[in-house]
Amino acid sequence: MPVTSKQKPATSNQPPTSNLQPPTSIIVPNWNGAHHLPICLGSLRRQTYPRLEVIVVDNGSTDDSLALLARDFPEVQVVALESNRGYAGGVNAGFRAASGEILAVLNNDAEADPGWLAEMVAALQRRPEAGMATPKVLLFDRRDTLHTAGDYCGVDGIPDSRGVWQRDAGQFDSEELIFGAAGVAPAYRRTMLDDIGLLDEDFGSYCEDVDLAWRAQLAGYKCIYVPRAVVYHKLSATGGGPIASFYVARNTIWTIAKNYPSALWRKYWPQVLRAQVRRGWSALRAWQGAAARATLRGQSAALPGLLRAWRKRRTIQRARRVSDEYIESCLLSNDQ
Repeated sequence: MPVTSKQKPATSNQPPTSNLQPPTSIIVPNWNGAHHLPICLGSLRRQTYPRLEVIVVDNGSTDDSLALLARDFPEVQVVALESNRGYAGGVNAGFRAASGEILAVLNNDAEADPGWLAEMVAALQRRPEAGMATPKVLLFDRRDTLHTAGDYCGVDGIPDSRGVWQRDAGQFDSEELIFGAAGVAPAYRRTMLDDIGLLDEDFGSYCEDVDLAWRAQLAGYKCIYVPRAVVYHKLSATGGGPIASFYVARNTIWTIAKNYPSALWRKYWPQVLRAQVRRGWSALRAWQGAAARATLRGQSAALPGLLRAWRKRRTIQRARRVSDEYIESCLLSNDQ
């Protein structure tokens, strides 16, 4: 069982709150990230939003993360797990411990601009149809370069980040509805998560945010991209490489199996299958690379889990509230 500790809440010099400032919780998943936490949590101390609590979920770290938290960040609530449950398991433990109406997540290797949370909550308040929000994420060490402006997904079932590696020249400066929130620093309405469920812990890490976006869209919840909310991310500081290649390959297949509507599958199955074959063929051609071999292992590892994904699919599809045409409009065609 997780061990939860909570010291005195953080104080704030902000003006009195209003009903437009719902209580908000920020979940920081951590695994052996003591060297990242001072920058991450320091940026949360500087948030302008007045009604927040910060929860660090420690995934069984063996470094001095817990000692650092107790010593330097006594205002933070700590949920200490006995083992590493991955991103999904850690974040879900934080969601369960949180008291906020809005549940935000911040990677431990990220730094949030002081207005990040205030802008995210304000956007959700402006857009009641949105169940989630996502910020503009720039590279930590190249702050003119985009890491993500939120997630998109193609009709072939392959997800990716909008604007990745592009120079930030204002092309993503408009607030707009998009497919899904990137896992680096999203914000979710508690009511949405109560409705559609939390992150799928079978995924471990990677693509759990895409799966959640699919479930949200199928249930009628939209995602708002908030360009004035800015986060800086240390790319692949706590993952990446062969580990990421394995989980992305496996979890993409599970996401499709769980969520892709049957009518759209009948229309686009050639594109879906071609995308998987292309991914596998590219990995075979680069067989000597560790990441390529991990991709093939990930695709193979997806197969034993398809029956479990199919069982989840039945629940998801029964609960959907939108048309096939709406979902199709959310997906990018191969020529976009």
